[in-house]
Amino acid sequence: MTRFVVNRRTYSPPNLVVVGICLDGSADEYLDAAVARGRMLNLQHAITNGHRGLARGQMPSFTNVNNTSIATGVPPSVHGIGGNFFYEASSGQEVMMNSARFLRAETIFRGAQRAGRRVAVITAKDKLRDILAAGLVEEGGIAFSAEFSDRATVASHGIEGLGQLVGPPPSIYSAEASLYVLRAGVELAAAGRADFLYLSTTDFVQHKYPPEAEEALAFYAGIDEQIGRLLGLGAVVGITADHGMNAKQRPDGSPNVIYLESILQARFGPGFRVILPITDPYVVHHAALGSFAQVHLPSGQKHKLAEVEDFVRCQPGITEAHDQATAARLMELPPDRMGDLVVCSGRDVVLGRSPECHDLNLVNGGLRSHGGRYEEMVPMIFSRPLRPAYAARLRADPRNFDLFDFLCNGALS
Repeated sequence: MTRFVVNRRTYSPPNLVVVGICLDGSADEYLDAAVARGRMLNLQHAITNGHRGLARGQMPSFTNVNNTSIATGVPPSVHGIGGNFFYEASSGQEVMMNSARFLRAETIFRGAQRAGRRVAVITAKDKLRDILAAGLVEEGGIAFSAEFSDRATVASHGIEGLGQLVGPPPSIYSAEASLYVLRAGVELAAAGRADFLYLSTTDFVQHKYPPEAEEALAFYAGIDEQIGRLLGLGAVVGITADHGMNAKQRPDGSPNVIYLESILQARFGPGFRVILPITDPYVVHHAALGSFAQVHLPSGQKHKLAEVEDFVRCQPGITEAHDQATAARLMELPPDRMGDLVVCSGRDVVLGRSPECHDLNLVNGGLRSHGGRYEEMVPMIFSRPLRPAYAARLRADPRNFDLFDFLCNGALS
């Protein structure tokens, strides 16, 4: 049995194939709907022989934040990734937080690789690969995205010839992008090329369809097929999500948006900068509208922070407004990458900057999104029985970034 320490946690993975899966956007309702309709028999088998519970994700409930937490086993206050997008005060620029240069903690994957495991990290979106694969390929690991699998080389990704192994890269705006990730993981495990894997899907389907839609059910049936293949290999499988998903619409189906920058400037004057950390290159998913925002006050209005906070908190649809220090403490976020004010909205509400900043035509079929408290709770499933102490933790307040702790230290092999 290998043993390694990363970020003050000791991991002792079993001498079996270990697979951690992040089903992007998978609120528990998606699994419930598919299981109830007999579309996930392999998952049912895993749950019967293992454990199913809920875990608390990381706020804000966005992709980069939570995947990095799962990959490091620590919150953003330690690893530094507090969103997909932020205002970098040192450069005065609004930038994507999708580079390993922003990472402040080592990943579990590097620790496992150094301990002698054959590690593979496979993501749907390439925006995640650079963060999660930090230093991994240089140490002999494999890391690639479904999105750009045709660009993979041994030198840059630890592998090549993925077209022959899994097929050509799928459209990132498809269910196939996620299924490709899972199939690739199965193929690497079956070939003995990887025995410690992290497979991270994308949430295109969940943004487009509610749990009971046939398109969603068919997607989860496809996921179940690959789970069955992993179980057939004797793998220890752990499944969680980075965030849930909810409809963010008015009764007439139109997006339910609070344009925060607009209302702040109308009340207090120009110069407010609202940062929406959901922002990423894949705006077709959500039009950069989520339920979490960072607000930077103009330099001449910093003294009005308490007044601005009270004003925002009183707006219909707003559920939380905290100053930087309070939000950093409550949400375990890095203060130097935050605004002066953090704002969250309700289950059916999203936050925008101003109407001209968002193309609502991208979501004219209905807006489903995430980012707030209502998408914080996610599934946590293990294919093997858990040691009593870990079973008790799963019934209490586990975090989704405990996934590999449970897989390596809590699952019975």
